[in-house]
Amino acid sequence: MEEFELPIGAHCGHIEIGRARRPLMAFVMVLAYSREIYLRFFLDARMENFLRGHVGAFNAWCGLPRILWYDNLKSAVLERQGDAIRFNPTLLAFAAHYRFEPRPMAPYRGNEKGRVERAIRYIREAFLAARTYKDLDDLNAQAAHWCRTQAADRPCPEDRDMSVREAFAQEQPLLLPLPDNPYPVEEQLAVKVGKTPYVRFDLNDYSIPHTRVRRTLTIRADTAQVRVFDGADMIASHRRCYDRAEQIENPLHLKTLEEIKHQARQHRGVNGLTKAVPACQRLLVRAAERGANIGAQTTALLRLLDRYGAAELQVAVEDALRTGSAHTNTVRAALERRRVERGAPPPVAINLPEHVRSKDRPVQPHRLDTYDQLGADEDDSTESSEH
Repeated sequence: MEEFELPIGAHCGHIEIGRARRPLMAFVMVLAYSREIYLRFFLDARMENFLRGHVGAFNAWCGLPRILWYDNLKSAVLERQGDAIRFNPTLLAFAAHYRFEPRPMAPYRGNEKGRVERAIRYIREAFLAARTYKDLDDLNAQAAHWCRTQAADRPCPEDRDMSVREAFAQEQPLLLPLPDNPYPVEEQLAVKVGKTPYVRFDLNDYSIPHTRVRRTLTIRADTAQVRVFDGADMIASHRRCYDRAEQIENPLHLKTLEEIKHQARQHRGVNGLTKAVPACQRLLVRAAERGANIGAQTTALLRLLDRYGAAELQVAVEDALRTGSAHTNTVRAALERRRVERGAPPPVAINLPEHVRSKDRPVQPHRLDTYDQLGADEDDSTESSEH
């Protein structure tokens, strides 16, 4: 069976998308005999996109050649000294999976690069010139259609009497078959999560369950999806965002976190209330036994604590418990009865601004010996200058 060599090239340039300008990487693969072209655009030249271009070409052709020729780009060749070549290990693993031989092109050999360079020039002139598109998906759809129609109908350089489409029909049966399972082309990254339930990937933040904070997780991403793993367990899945400084959130993650925070605030209120007024603990227990809303009961008792004080509230709660009515209305009535008996004015709720409410917050005093140390340093410097 005759072998066909396949040169491969990758071209990067700046192409306008909407209002913004950002670089696109045009992945080009050309079959050496028929000159069949595969063209796909990516937002960057990462190794994962480089391999995704390979997989797309193999699937489009339903096979792959035995030999792939590469220019000396870093995605293929990491180092070269004469005939000594060090390939990218990721590319070698990819080639072993699909069973093809990667070969670098010799430097300064125009005849080896000519096939792919002519294909790139043809793409610039016949496809990119004056072309408009909405987004990357639209551009790739147009590129696939162009490869199947105009590019396939052009004359074959090896035999001008037939088209590229006809030459490819002869070449395709000689291609290697595809393996049963495709090579997993995903971006993988280990990330350390802080105290907020988000992971940072590609300049964006993706939400995770709040129970998985403060640990190291694994991100796996393809062109459409970002998945987060804790060990072998997938804990989150999001659509991939290509913007910057965006927060991509799962509403369920936020709802669960909100419920936990609400419960925490309720527990803090109950603890503060029962610490100031111990009798409130028995009152809340009886209220829970009859199915009352503990959160509403706690809020009402805290409001009474602010207006009447801890001593008065303690006595009123004990009176309510003796009467067997474990309800805040009974407590409020007892407080008002005692106020009237004392002849005290009714309490008025005062809503103070934040800067007034915060003035009574405890402040950590500075150690005074630090000022003595500053004075000692000044004395030492003065003595040194006199000497």
